[in-house]
Formats: sequence, C-alpha cells, structure tokens
Amino acid sequence: MRTLIVLRHAKAAQVPGLEDSERPLTHRGERDAKRAGDEVRALGLAPDLVLCSPSLRTKQTAELAFPEVAVSYERDVYQAYPEELLALVKLTDPELETVVLCGHNPGVHELAIALAGGDYGFRPGSFAVIRTEADWVDLWPGEAQLITRWDPKEGEVSG
Repeated sequence: MRTLIVLRHAKAAQVPGLEDSERPLTHRGERDAKRAGDEVRALGLAPDLVLCSPSLRTKQTAELAFPEVAVSYERDVYQAYPEELLALVKLTDPELETVVLCGHNPGVHELAIALAGGDYGFRPGSFAVIRTEADWVDLWPGEAQLITRWDPKEGEVSG
C-alpha cells in the first residue's frame, strides 16, 4: 500500500515587484503549514519524503509542515500540469511508502482529483491523502482512493 499526500502550499503574500517564485508565506500561511503537518501526523502518517517545488512559498510550507522529513526540491513541480506531477511521482523510489507532493494549483488539485476522484476545493494549505495498492511506477488516474482531505479554513479532516 502506498500513500500520496498532495499538499497545496499555504497562503502566500502578494508583493508588488517580487517574482512569483519568491513570494513568501503570510503569517496565516506559516500557521496553516504547521497545522497541516500536525494534521498529517494526527492521522498516523509519517512521510518518507517530500517532493517539493523550489518556490519560496512551497519550500516554507514543506519545511514548516514536515521539519523532520527529507525534502527533494524538484523544478518540475513549479507550474506543472497534473500529468507532469504524476510522471514525477512515478519516479519515486519503490521502497518509499508515504510521499508528500507539495506544489501549486491548479496542478496539485487536478492531480488529486484525477487519481482518486471527488468534488472538493483545494484552498492554500489544503491536502488530500490518497492511497493506492499500485507501485509508484504503475500509478494511473482512477487507480487510487481518497482517504481524507483537510482544509485550513474548515479546520477538520473529512473523508
């Protein structure tokens, strides 16, 4: 059994003149990133690896949510389409059981929906926990199950 936690970066600041990739988290974003990590741990999940966009807001989200987990900064996560994100997940070490993908909308939301279905929003700081019996390399849309999701504004895990 494999678990993919699809995490959208937390709330980022809009700073005039600052490149998109350099936008930092707001104070609320910092709080929500920590809460997301706490919620994942409360579910009994212990990620083996975080695949993360190299943008500042995703780096901060990953580091605040999962300070104890190795992070692999992947350029291909930034502004990626769901197909590109899935291709990256398929390259994951087959020995790893639980992986976090920390990226940007609409790609991460569309990937979660493609893999496990559902009809839900994906605000900044939200995550979806997706399980599959397939090896990472064999993961395809529709072959996984949405276990739960969390939204920082709703403040609770839902299934």
